[in-house]
Amino acid sequence: METREAVEKLLGRMASGDAEAIAELFAPGVDFMCAGSAPWIKPRSTREDMTAFFAEMEENFMPDKRSASVSGFLVDGNDAVVMGRVSQRLKSNGESFEIPFALHLTVSEGGIARYHVYEDSLTVARAVAQ
Repeated sequence: METREAVEKLLGRMASGDAEAIAELFAPGVDFMCAGSAPWIKPRSTREDMTAFFAEMEENFMPDKRSASVSGFLVDGNDAVVMGRVSQRLKSNGESFEIPFALHLTVSEGGIARYHVYEDSLTVARAVAQ
């Protein structure tokens, strides 16, 4: 799978919220990194772990209250960086937040093998703690 094609498919499937369909795009082994203290952030290293990650995010957020916009998309060989903003509302307490993000992805081994998220994790942690 070409890098740009894989990333475009990932973004489309993430918008759908279907954890199984999203995880199908990942390689068997995944270099996952996401910092913070939210319930869905924990070590992940396999395609199955990514299914759980996206399912847990879906369980924690109100799907009709989320939005994302992409402001930049860079591709260099097997690597891609997606930049933008995301807005979410938590089911647990109704708190909402809007944060910038950057997502570093690497496509190899027939799928997405790196998924590193850079975001304002302090804002997310504060919303979860309310």
